[in-house]
Amino acid sequence: MTMRSSLRYLHRGEIRDVSHFGPMTTLLDHLRLERGLKGTKEGCNEGDCGACTVVLGRLVDGHVSYRPVNACIQLLGQIDGEELITIEDLAASDGTLHPVQSAMVDLHGSQCGYCTPGIVMSLFALYQADGPVGRSEVTDQLAGNLCRCTGYRPIVDAALSACAARTENKPGDHVASKSAETAVKLASLRDGADLFVGSQTSFFAAPASIESLATLYHQHPDAILVAGATDVGLWITKQLRQLPKIIHLGRVVGLAEVHETADGLTIGAAATFSDVEAHMTAIDPDLGEVWRRIGSKQVRASGTVGGNIANGSPIGDSPPALIALDATLTLQKGDDTRKMPLEAYFIAYGKQDRKPGEFVRSIHVPRLKPHQVFRAYKISKRFDQDISAVMSAFRLTLEGDFIREARIAFGGMAATPKRAHGAEKALVGASLADEASWAAALAAIRADFTPLSDMRASATYRSDTAAALLEKALIEIAGTSTHATRVTGHRPVSEAAE
Repeated sequence: MTMRSSLRYLHRGEIRDVSHFGPMTTLLDHLRLERGLKGTKEGCNEGDCGACTVVLGRLVDGHVSYRPVNACIQLLGQIDGEELITIEDLAASDGTLHPVQSAMVDLHGSQCGYCTPGIVMSLFALYQADGPVGRSEVTDQLAGNLCRCTGYRPIVDAALSACAARTENKPGDHVASKSAETAVKLASLRDGADLFVGSQTSFFAAPASIESLATLYHQHPDAILVAGATDVGLWITKQLRQLPKIIHLGRVVGLAEVHETADGLTIGAAATFSDVEAHMTAIDPDLGEVWRRIGSKQVRASGTVGGNIANGSPIGDSPPALIALDATLTLQKGDDTRKMPLEAYFIAYGKQDRKPGEFVRSIHVPRLKPHQVFRAYKISKRFDQDISAVMSAFRLTLEGDFIREARIAFGGMAATPKRAHGAEKALVGASLADEASWAAALAAIRADFTPLSDMRASATYRSDTAAALLEKALIEIAGTSTHATRVTGHRPVSEAAE
């Protein structure tokens, strides 16, 4: 395998070569401090406000696909082999504004203007995407962009106006006009070489194969693995930690693949939340909605399912849902692999069953079987882009109206994502048609956890919410939303088939 000692990315039609940069250098600092491109702003510096949003382009099936990212927590080394687009790049050389920019001007979408570059870049990514764009798509796209003074109504109007006219080949969209040329240049950057910048004591590395990753991590088990940097980025910008050795997973061929099988879904550890969102929705709509509320568009475009699991956070949104579905992990160290139930990976707060030099390779998520139903709920102070106070997931196996098996998992209720074993046991044999039979489980779930109080919620709130969410799941599954169903104990056919 060949080795390359410089970063290469495409910007303004030219391939840029960067041979000297620190492993912790962020894309935002590279743009503002080294390139002098100060249209990209620094706001919160934690990937929350969106003022630093830029767009990255990559080849997907021969076409350029664009995604918004937060430059403040995106490491410079992560953009190897991609096209970088900033706010300075949207207008044509003759000054003609891009259609998104024109719409923002015409519909008064900016006041102080500090947030505007990031908002325009988010909307540019939406403009370049396929599919119809309505108000819900726009608001979801803007969930990661904070504007304190303009108000979102004119911004949303500008987005709808620009996207409605995007098929008319309006002047100013010079990015789309050069897409074929861009695709050729991006293809030329795919050299299959391992990237290693630095020394044996301080480096940024981006292996190109699983074999190279396994070898490098075995040699440097003290290195930090980075996939999307949506968490590690904050270690740098907020915790001011020193991370001299960083191994990026984004260039590892095959590590981001998603494989559909008859019995389930196998997700490569480097697959982003955006990559798998449609697959999750296909398993169950509740799972898809949980996925949609993980961070913002920028976070989901960078953050990975494997990273959300590997860092072992007790408040990660995906582990409770995947534990309830009985997901399994595959880990690799050197040439050796092993599998384990996902729930067994989490040992204690900050401690996971992962050996030095071992990494998460994939996650297998079983499909729901006949007579199994699933519900998941995220409770947070903000609806969009917020950390969960309580995350819950329920999978029940039914025989008629009777519960024959239950898997219930929660996040935010303990030091790790954890199952509610007492409530699960109490639910076995309970009838969906008899609410009185749920009482033991509703009581047991309070004994399953001893939550803490923190800035997100009190312990009492969490306990009460856990019991309420279990009851909510049972009511929804039972279909007891009508008086007739409550009285007779029979579910309408349409609901019984859920």
